[in-house]
Amino acid sequence: MRAGPVVRGTLLWLAGADLRLTLLAIPPVIPLIHRDLGLDESAIAALSNLPVLVLAGASVFGALFTAKLGARRALILGLGAIAVPAALRGVGPSVPMLLAMTLAMGIGIAVCQPAFPSLARSWFPTRVSLATGIWANGLLCGEALSASLTIPLLLPLVGGSWEASLAAWSIPVALTALAIAAVPGLPDERPVLGARWFPDFRDRRILQIGTYQSAASLAYFGANTFMPDYLHATGQTALIAPCLAALNIGQIPASLAVGLIPMPILGRRRTSLVVAGVLIAALLAFLMLGGLAAIVASVAFGLFAAYVLTLSFAMPALVGSPDEVSRISAGSFTLGYGIAFLTTLLSGAAWDLTHNAASAFLPIFAAGCIVLVLGPRLGVAVAAAQEPPPASAET
Repeated sequence: MRAGPVVRGTLLWLAGADLRLTLLAIPPVIPLIHRDLGLDESAIAALSNLPVLVLAGASVFGALFTAKLGARRALILGLGAIAVPAALRGVGPSVPMLLAMTLAMGIGIAVCQPAFPSLARSWFPTRVSLATGIWANGLLCGEALSASLTIPLLLPLVGGSWEASLAAWSIPVALTALAIAAVPGLPDERPVLGARWFPDFRDRRILQIGTYQSAASLAYFGANTFMPDYLHATGQTALIAPCLAALNIGQIPASLAVGLIPMPILGRRRTSLVVAGVLIAALLAFLMLGGLAAIVASVAFGLFAAYVLTLSFAMPALVGSPDEVSRISAGSFTLGYGIAFLTTLLSGAAWDLTHNAASAFLPIFAAGCIVLVLGPRLGVAVAAAQEPPPASAET
C-alpha cells in the first residue's frame, strides 16, 4: 500500500527539520562551551561554522550518493551520519572530540541535502513546489526549535549540561531515519546509472546563485555565531535567548511569503533594494540601540536570511533543465557555504585582533551588498526562464 500524502509530507518536513536541529543546538550553549573549554572567538567561529565548511566541500558528494544510491537511501544514510556524531560531540568534554564529531555531523548534512529535490519529485510528482515548501519550512522550523528551546526548556531538563543537550537533539534525527526506513509504501526511485553529478563551476548560473545563496548563510550563521558572545560582552546576557529565538522564528513567515508572492515581484530591483536596506538598518539598530531594538533587529535578520535562502532553493529548478537541477544545486551549495565559512571565520579573527566586537558582524553587511548587486540580475534571469517559448511562425 502506497503511503499517503500526509505521511509523505510529514516525513519530508521532519527530515528537513533534522538538517538544522543539531546544527543550531550549538549557539545557545556557546557561553558554556566557552567557559568549560576556554575557546577564543576564532575557535568559536570555527566550531559554529565547521559544518558550513563541510557542506561546501562535501555537497557534491551528496549529489553522488543521491545518483548512485537513490534519494531515499541517501537520506537515511545521511540522517544516521548526523545523529551519531551529533550525540558524541560532548564526550569528554574535549576540544578534539567536539571538533571531530562536528565535522562528521556536517558530512551527514551534506549527504542529505542534495537528496531533497529528488524526493520532492518522487513523493509529490504533481506538486513539486508544495513538497519543496514543506521541507524548506521544516528546515527553518528546525533552526527555530533548537535555537529557541535549548536555554529555557532543554538545559533545565538535563541539569544545565551542554553536553547532554547536544546529545538530546540527536534523538529526533535518529527517529526520523528509522521512520523513513520502516514506513511501507514510500516511493523509492531507482539510482540513475551513469548520471552526471559533478557541477561545472564555470557555469555562470552556479556562480551567481551560489554567491547569492551565501548571503543567507552570511546573515544567518554570522548572527547565530557571534550574537551570544557579543551580547555577553556588552552586558546584555538576558537578551541572548530572546534574540536567538527572534532570529530563528523570524525566518518562518519569509519562507511562506516567498512561496506565495509571484517570482517576478520577488526578483524586482525594488524588492532587492528594500530587502538589503532593511538588513542594513536592522544591523545598525542592533549594534547602536540594544534592548527591544536588538530583538526586532534579530527578527529582520531571520526574515532576510529566509527570503534569500528559500529563493535560492527555487532558482536551480527555475533556470536549469530537469537533468541539471541537482548539479546546479550542489555547485551552488558548495560555493555559497564556502564563501560564508571563510567570511565568518575572518570576522572572528578580526574581533580577536581589534577587540572590537562590532567587527564580527561584517558578514551581515556583506550579505546586504550581495543581495543589492545580484538580486536584480537573478530576478531577471528567473523571469526570463519562466516566459513561455515563442510560438513558431506559420508558413
